[in-house]
Amino acid sequence: MASDMPESSKRQAWFCTTGLPSDVVVDVGDMTFHLHKFPLMAKSKKLHEMITEQEKNHTAETVSEDSKNEEIREETDTEHAHITLLDFPGGSEAFEAAVKYCYAVKIELTPLNVAPLRCAGEVLEMTEEYSEDNLVSKTERFLSQTVFKSLKNSIKTLKSCEDLLPLADSLGIVQRCIDSIVSKASSSDPSLFGWPVHDAISFDGAASSRETSSRRNGTGGDKWFDELKNLSPEFFKRLIVAIKSRDLNPEIVENCLISYAKTRIPGVNRAGRRSSSSSIPSEVEQKELLETIVANLPEENGLRSSQAVTIYFGMLRAANILNASDACRATLEKKIGLRLEQATLDDLLIPSYSYLKETLYDVDCVQRILAHFLHRVEQMTTTVDVIDDEDAGDEQNRNRFVELMLVGKLIDGYLSEIASDTNLKPEKFLELAFALPEQARVYDDGLYRAVDVYLKAHPWLKEADREKICGVMDCRKLTLEACTHAAQNERLPLRAVVQVLFFEQLQLRQAITGTLMSVDTGQTDMQTVPVEQQDESVVEGEVVRHVGSTWTAAVRENQVLRLDMDSMRTRVHHLERECSTMRKAIAKIDKVDPVVTNGRRGSIWKNFGCKFKTQVCDSQEPTLVQARKTRTHKHLKQQ
Repeated sequence: MASDMPESSKRQAWFCTTGLPSDVVVDVGDMTFHLHKFPLMAKSKKLHEMITEQEKNHTAETVSEDSKNEEIREETDTEHAHITLLDFPGGSEAFEAAVKYCYAVKIELTPLNVAPLRCAGEVLEMTEEYSEDNLVSKTERFLSQTVFKSLKNSIKTLKSCEDLLPLADSLGIVQRCIDSIVSKASSSDPSLFGWPVHDAISFDGAASSRETSSRRNGTGGDKWFDELKNLSPEFFKRLIVAIKSRDLNPEIVENCLISYAKTRIPGVNRAGRRSSSSSIPSEVEQKELLETIVANLPEENGLRSSQAVTIYFGMLRAANILNASDACRATLEKKIGLRLEQATLDDLLIPSYSYLKETLYDVDCVQRILAHFLHRVEQMTTTVDVIDDEDAGDEQNRNRFVELMLVGKLIDGYLSEIASDTNLKPEKFLELAFALPEQARVYDDGLYRAVDVYLKAHPWLKEADREKICGVMDCRKLTLEACTHAAQNERLPLRAVVQVLFFEQLQLRQAITGTLMSVDTGQTDMQTVPVEQQDESVVEGEVVRHVGSTWTAAVRENQVLRLDMDSMRTRVHHLERECSTMRKAIAKIDKVDPVVTNGRRGSIWKNFGCKFKTQVCDSQEPTLVQARKTRTHKHLKQQ
């Protein structure tokens, strides 16, 4: 059997090389089959009827004609029966396999060709009633014994049915494949569906996970989940509906949906592999598919990995670009908010796709996501109050605190990024900065960095607005490095600088006091050790030698601590002198311009001026005072 392409025609010709001339010509698609009628009529009832009907019509036409010319009669006797099969399921490939089966040629059934052959047998009426061991019964046995016993084979067969509709659906092949997939998935481990989502896994870890999954399901290490992502949107929707109707594990449903989304919708998987689908759907199809996927997401908390959260952010960006429904975007925002601690700063930087928003990034969206997270934290707090088990309650408290800390650091970084946007209003900056509770930040260095960037990008702000912006940070929670930088920062209002100096000095004094107390306590402990050891009669000599060596080490440490204390006292005195110089300079400025005294600096002295005696600043603080004096004198000269 062979196929040939005649030079005079664009159609392909397929000949059965049995040594006998063909007497039946069948056109299927772009292929012309030159066959013999007896093998076809023996297996196919449909072909038998069509060939018989043509022969009857041909005989009737021949009898009615005048048979005067013998040559014409001989030509009509040798004419072939010509059959055209339009819209044949599976095309010329399926018909070729069915023809080979009619000629008793062994054909190999696979999950990819069994559905087209089953449909071909149905169209050609190759049933068991017409002939024993026919094509329909053979394909049905293969479906029940091989395809539906394997999850991967069921997915492959379902994929092959996309070009066989509606016949494959009417024969029940599609629904049986879906039922098989759901049945196998319900009895499988959720991790089998989970591994394709975690693209950041190391190669060895991914390989071992796949091997374990393969052993559990007997798939031989094949990536059957990749087959599921290649299904058409119509079949995928039907599959998800069937999965949800069986109340499967939420992780399985969630993994199916987000894995399909990152495969079919461009832009969802920003850092992973490119879409493997051959054709990219139109924007309308992408929007409809995205809304369908989001609508079927389980309400329960499923995956909590950073990769899953990143994909959700990608879906949210796609929803904004495709102008998806408000319900779709609200669902994604809630999903992200429930696991915001897994997000990264790059995830939060969602561009503004609307012309109605002036800011570069969608700050309102981040605020809504943060509100969902804080609502979940409040629910966790309420749950902890109800729990009777102290250990379980402590564990929940620790988890809540850790999540708050992670989100606090994330929001501070986000504020630093968006602070450089000149269109960001002070009210929006303050609203987002004050959204987190106080325990979300151990140190306010991140907030100080965001404030500094915002003041630098908005130099036209009034003094009152600058003080409001600085009010988001707690000077008591700044580290020494941040305090040193803030004391020299000319962008900060004077009120904020004075607060920083005060709390810096307070921290230094507390540190010095704590050092002195620890040294005195250490000396007392060392003096009491020999007295207690005198009551011991066992190994007295070793104890005395040990105490002597410990005492020598303690004396050395005490000397080092005293040197450090002397150095710190010297620095404190130096800082006090600098602060005194600063107060005198401010007093001179107030004498020069009484209006200024009644203004900003006068109000500052009322609040802070003489309430504390000494205030700490950096050793380079005179440069700050000189800079402020220079700016003031220039202002007076201009007036």
